[in-house]
Formats: sequence, C-alpha cells, structure tokens
Amino acid sequence: MPLSVDIKKRLGSFALDVSFEAGDEVLALLGASGCGKSMTLKCIAGIEKPDEGRIVLNGRVLFDSARHIDLAPQQRRVGYLFQQYALFPNMTVRDNIAAGVRRENRARKDELVDAYLSAMKLGDARHKRPCELSGGQQQRAALARILVNEPELILLDEPFSALDSYLKWQVEMELADTLEGFGGSAVFVSHDRDEVYRLCDSVCILTEGKSEEKASVDAVFRAPRTLAACRMTGCKNFSRIVRLDGSRARAQDWGIELEGLNIPPAAVWAGIRSHDIRPWDGKNAIDCRAERRVEELFSDVLMLSTPGGGKIRMESPRGELSDIRPGDEIKVHIQPENIMFLEE
Repeated sequence: MPLSVDIKKRLGSFALDVSFEAGDEVLALLGASGCGKSMTLKCIAGIEKPDEGRIVLNGRVLFDSARHIDLAPQQRRVGYLFQQYALFPNMTVRDNIAAGVRRENRARKDELVDAYLSAMKLGDARHKRPCELSGGQQQRAALARILVNEPELILLDEPFSALDSYLKWQVEMELADTLEGFGGSAVFVSHDRDEVYRLCDSVCILTEGKSEEKASVDAVFRAPRTLAACRMTGCKNFSRIVRLDGSRARAQDWGIELEGLNIPPAAVWAGIRSHDIRPWDGKNAIDCRAERRVEELFSDVLMLSTPGGGKIRMESPRGELSDIRPGDEIKVHIQPENIMFLEE
C-alpha cells in the first residue's frame, strides 16, 4: 500500500494507538475533538515522534522505532495543510508558493510557480499578502505551496475550520477538484461527518486514541459496526440490548423486544436514526410520550420518553408532526431493516 501507519504514542494519560493503510484515495480520520487525529498527522509528517511503531510511504520507511529510522520532515515528501494554512504573512502569494519549491528544482522555480498560480487561479493575487486574500484564496495558496513541492502524500488537518460557513461550500468544492487531480494518497482529518461523506473514499474512526478498522465511506454510513462509528455518522438514538437469538433482542432503554435482521452475536447496542422512526403502529412498536417539540428550519423534532426510561429523538419534514404536542401519547415503530446492531 502507498501509506502504512502502525504507531503508538503516550502523552500523559492519553494513549495513541493507530493502525491503518491508504491507497490512492482520500482516507478520513473521523473522530471527536481530542481523539488523536491531529497527533496522528503530525507523527506521519515527522513533526511529532511516535514512541514505537512504523510508518511507510510508497515503500520508503519514514519511521521505524525498531530500526531507529526517523526521517526529518523535509525528507518525507509529505505535504501538510494546517488548520490556519500557515502562510508567511509578510510574503506575497508568489513568494509563499516559491518557498515550497524543492532544492533540486530551483532552476525551474519560476516555471513551477507560474504553473501553480495558474492551476489554482491565483494569477491576479500573485502580489497580494495573505491578509489581503479571501479564505478560499488562502487555502489555494497553501495548497499550491504544498503541491509545488511534489509531495507523495497530502495531509489535511480540519481544512475548513478557519472558514465562515458561507465560504465553506465553495472552498470544499475547490479542494475536491484539487484532490481529484492529485492522484496520490491523502489523509483528511475531520469531526464533521458531512465533509467526510462528500470528500472521502474511506474512513477510519478514532475513539480516545484508538483506531477502528478502515472501511468505505458507504459502508460506515450505511452499516456502522460499533457504537462509536454510529455516533460519528450522526445517529442519536441508542439502547443497550440483550440478544435473544439471531433476529430478536431486548432493548433495555426503550423497554421493548425488537425484531431485527441478522443480529451479530457481539452486538450490545441498537441504534436507529431519527428520520427512520415513524408515528404509527407496526413491528417494533413503542408506546411513547412526547416530552418536547423543536421546530427546525426544514424539519420538526420530537423528544420522546419510552417505557424503558430512555429517550428517542424523532425527526420528520416540517409540518408532518404539527398536531403532536408535549404530553401527548404517541406510538412509533421501527422497521427491522433500519435497526443498526452495534458492538461496543
């Protein structure tokens, strides 16, 4: 594989233990803040040193604790896009990009810089300084400085966190085009499931420093395997379960017996997405009480209490639940094919 990472690092009480591989794709490291995503990127780039393990890129060993190999960041051929882009504030766009040209390409510096100014649509901004650029232009300038260095791998650390919401969509589409044209491996760090779904090919979930098995974006969002993965894909309704057999389980927090499809032996949780809960009788019916109603811009949300003492969040298009008020009794049901049975 072009990129192979298997490292451990301890920082006080926090322990990083990640292992994954990436081919010619955009791999997401998806997890909550503080789970070790950025630290993993810094170890790959050579900014931080793991305590043990091995990092290999396109057959070149970047780090190997057993063999005492630890290449300097300049030797790794890794491009790192920081959250704040880290452009040199007193340099023009052209000079920022020129600073990324590799030593052996100095004779072609002007040619290379002009090529990336054109490719990133920064020709009119070549003499501007970073403070004079829009958020999108800053990101394109930072990417041009990375790409002119001819990296074998691109690392992107929450690249939209510094942007206002109205800029994010345009900049995200520009980044998608850049990554598509790169043709190599890229690792994308985010805690935003929507960004990951739109931009990435595969996902590795990180939970408290520990990585899960890599899977395709479609597989993770359609059928997450663990509770942590399901939470990161946006699911908000969970109940502990006792598995009765291959198709039945007792949902302890909801107070019902669920009929499902192919309940794995290791499953200890059931998850159901808010929009998959419907207000009528049927299989897996739950007698609930409406506790709170929230009107959002395009949807209505009901918070429901269940016989098991747990809560359920139900979401429907705006107006569909308009006749239900707090205090009302409501029966909801969950289709067996919509239940996600999860490992811890």
